Amino acid sequence: MGIPFGVSGEVITDTAAHTGRFGAIYFKEETVISAITADSYTGNSLASETFPADSMIYGLFTSITLTSGAAIAYRA
Repeated sequence: MGIPFGVSGEVITDTAAHTGRFGAIYFKEETVISAITADSYTGNSLASETFPADSMIYGLFTSITLTSGAAIAYRA
């Protein structure tokens, strides 16, 4: 499953909170999430998780903060 052509994304390379309505998050390099809010996930939190470079998660995310790394959050 890929990102449809024409979907806008927000590049995240800092540790500030980024808010919006994101349908997918692509990790450009190894990335650690500090905090994340997702409307479509249940169970354990994705906070403090490390995602390898060139990986993607899908869902409905409304906020993400990184500890380290870089990501592109694609608008839903």
